[in-house]
Amino acid sequence: MSSSSLARSSHAAHCTRCLVALPFSQVELDSSRIALVFYCLGSLDILQLLDSKTSELDRENWRSWLWEQQISGPFGAGFRPSPYVTPEDGELSEYDLPHLVMTYTALLSLAILRDDFSKLNRENIPHFLRSCQKEDGSFSALPNGGESDLRMLYCAFTISSMLNDWSGIDIDRAVAYIRRCYSYEGGYGQTPHGEALGGTTYCALAALHLAPETEQWPLSSRVTPQERARTIRWLVHNQTPSGGFCGRTNKLADACYCFWCGAALSILGAGDLVDEKAMAQFLSQCQFRFGGLAKAPGEHSDPYHTYLSLAILSILPADHGDDQSWQLPKLDTLWNATEETAAWARLHIPAPAVAT
Repeated sequence: MSSSSLARSSHAAHCTRCLVALPFSQVELDSSRIALVFYCLGSLDILQLLDSKTSELDRENWRSWLWEQQISGPFGAGFRPSPYVTPEDGELSEYDLPHLVMTYTALLSLAILRDDFSKLNRENIPHFLRSCQKEDGSFSALPNGGESDLRMLYCAFTISSMLNDWSGIDIDRAVAYIRRCYSYEGGYGQTPHGEALGGTTYCALAALHLAPETEQWPLSSRVTPQERARTIRWLVHNQTPSGGFCGRTNKLADACYCFWCGAALSILGAGDLVDEKAMAQFLSQCQFRFGGLAKAPGEHSDPYHTYLSLAILSILPADHGDDQSWQLPKLDTLWNATEETAAWARLHIPAPAVAT
């Protein structure tokens, strides 16, 4: 793949193929199908090829399928990953539970598809979020357990931000939990005392900037000047000689960490410290000859790395002269969606204002 251009049409074709079917080697992704849909639709959105590469019938079918995954129950309302644990008779089982990551990615996917959100069970989503928050302030992926780390907390915060309703979160406890995940290296671990990771550092910083100020945690006290400087130093040092970023100290570069670390630096107002040209060159080498972007040069592409690579190229674009292939729309760094999609979500996801 030529390093001089971004193969937009090939990457769009990769995403449309993955929306139809996946190779048998990736069957385990069926339990995260909504997230996969988001990576594909999000890539098409960034490439500005959704309308031209898909039909209105396709988009309507995807909207219908996403709404079929919205479920309500004793734990509140949200979106399940897929119908993979639903019996053939269609009756919901005890395993059909709303999932934080899938609810976050479902809302963004529907916004990309320009749904009007008239079917959204807004009033019961905060109850779902409360069911997931634990005593220490963290969040589990499911109301009855599952993974519990800063990724889930970020999803809960972003869902609340989209709804413009923070009643489902104890913000003070959650912010205190994020602070306990801060590492001596300067990044944030998945859990307190964990190793600093690029992905959870982005999740922590985005969450801290999304949540409304409280008396206990005004925005100015959530990241001190000393912590900010240490975090910037750690993130900048994660850019390797290859131009890509590693997610942990002394690890190899990976395309997804270009987003996690680069977007974190952007949130801190330090995106100018990234060598954007070198990063773009690394990502150019990650382009797979049959479309999509891989985690590293020579690897096979997948929707996850394709989306995150395109996302950081939107946030921190390099100067490619007259080459128009690299020109991408701006991204809302905190929500991780194009600014146009984020604007649609802000207009349609919150509860309509009540006339007085």
